[in-house]
Amino acid sequence: MMRLVAWLVRAFLFFTLFAFALNNQHAVDVHWFFGLQWSTPLVVVVLLAFAIGAALGVMAMVPSWWRARRAVAPAGPAAQDSQAPPLGGPLPMARDSTAEYPTRVGL
Repeated sequence: MMRLVAWLVRAFLFFTLFAFALNNQHAVDVHWFFGLQWSTPLVVVVLLAFAIGAALGVMAMVPSWWRARRAVAPAGPAAQDSQAPPLGGPLPMARDSTAEYPTRVGL
């Protein structure tokens, strides 16, 4: 059931963006510095602005992601025994246990 809902959401987003692209094919002029000018369809300008903004947002988050991973990662093999698991993290397994975490199913 959840797979069906996920695919319906994906299809809705695809067709919404597709209709947006079809409705914004008019040529626009993008004026740069020093008199440079670029003429392209409006949908290209909007999608480029979105992609650049998303990339800048991800690049701004990378340092905090690295700090968080470094804070959670153990310092070495000896540190694994002495450290408590992070809050909300998985519980430690027994040393002789060969059980693996189950594979993720879904999206």
